[in-house]
Amino acid sequence: TALMAMVAQRLDRPGSKLSCHERWLDQVWLPEAKHVSLSQLYRALDVLAEYGEAIEAEVFWRSADLFKLDVDLVFYDGTTAWFEADEDETPAEWKGLSFDPLRKRGHSKEGRDNDPQVVIALAVTRDGVPVRSWVFPGNTPDVTTVKRIKEDLRSMRLGRALFVGDAGMYSKANLDELSKGAGRYIVATPLSRLKEVREEVLSHPGRYADISANLRAKEVIIGQGERRRRYILCLNEEEAARQKAHREKLLELALGELDAMKGAHPKAACRLVASRRFGPYLSVGEDGRPFIDRDKVRRAEHLDGKFVLQTNDDSLSVADVALGYKGMWIIESCFRRLKTTGLGIRPMYHWAPHRIAAHVKLCVLALMIQRAAEIRTGQTWMRIATELTRLKAVRYRSGENSIVQASKPHAKSAEILKKLEISTPKTILAVG
Repeated sequence: TALMAMVAQRLDRPGSKLSCHERWLDQVWLPEAKHVSLSQLYRALDVLAEYGEAIEAEVFWRSADLFKLDVDLVFYDGTTAWFEADEDETPAEWKGLSFDPLRKRGHSKEGRDNDPQVVIALAVTRDGVPVRSWVFPGNTPDVTTVKRIKEDLRSMRLGRALFVGDAGMYSKANLDELSKGAGRYIVATPLSRLKEVREEVLSHPGRYADISANLRAKEVIIGQGERRRRYILCLNEEEAARQKAHREKLLELALGELDAMKGAHPKAACRLVASRRFGPYLSVGEDGRPFIDRDKVRRAEHLDGKFVLQTNDDSLSVADVALGYKGMWIIESCFRRLKTTGLGIRPMYHWAPHRIAAHVKLCVLALMIQRAAEIRTGQTWMRIATELTRLKAVRYRSGENSIVQASKPHAKSAEILKKLEISTPKTILAVG
């Protein structure tokens, strides 16, 4: 009951466990949690820390059976969550179990490298239903997370699971780890870092095949035998047009900056060339003045709308690989929900490692409920929550007697409840 209350709070009005106990529970109709104490909420977190992996697996398999989820593709990505703390934590003991510190300083994906953080990893199906989550110390390298996640997903016996990751996961160590044990993967390659991709894949002759309305792709094979590498070069013409228009606006602004800089201090020129906005298109002439380098502009135009994927699964067609990777948007959406658009994974009000991990599990369970409701109703969670918020429980008092009455559901609210297979609340909820 305590866990359900905290998960429901995440879905309605994210806050600390203290705010859940002192404010939120008094504002909702959840009679089974009426007498839950603050200490019970924290003890429930401890239970989730101990059995969180088993609970996640049970909820996932029930969802897989209920919605007949397709688990042949498993999308994986990681993010970081930072803490406003001056010091890293120390190891903790709880119930005879030892927990290594999680709050560590490392490379932040949020641009806050000076703050202690944790690494949060998530694996989801193509429907956006979380398969499993992980919490690692903030200084954990990607290859370590990939090895652990691959082992854990194998233990779940998902069947033929294909690992899909974005360019942030690309490294030789990660690919070697993913390919062990006949593992299969689709990973985006960073265009700017790989000489082979820039010089051979992007310039490879051959026609693109139409994959979808805005996506075309072609296969490029580099090398032979065991050293053979299979790339899929993809082109989104709509995105290419958008990038071209954006660059033309930037070049107009850059010309204005250059004209205004005549006679300015050399430091101003250095700042302009070093800027992330204009720098990629500028060079410095013999006279020390910056100018728009048309060769750099042409090289940038050559990349418009393109991305390159690498896979070691020869059984997949070009279309399967391209469309499989395009599904990565679903995990990016999951992270946005966890961090910025509703579930409030941070700020975290915990310092003990096991409770930090439990807090993340709590948010992922809330995400599971969101996705289950969206799949069942075919509506976004925002629309579902807006409609169900209209349901009210009103308490009428007369002396020492009281009656709690539910408002009549609107037509849209009633339709959502029906799709979710939730009974319409009784008119009289309680008499006392």
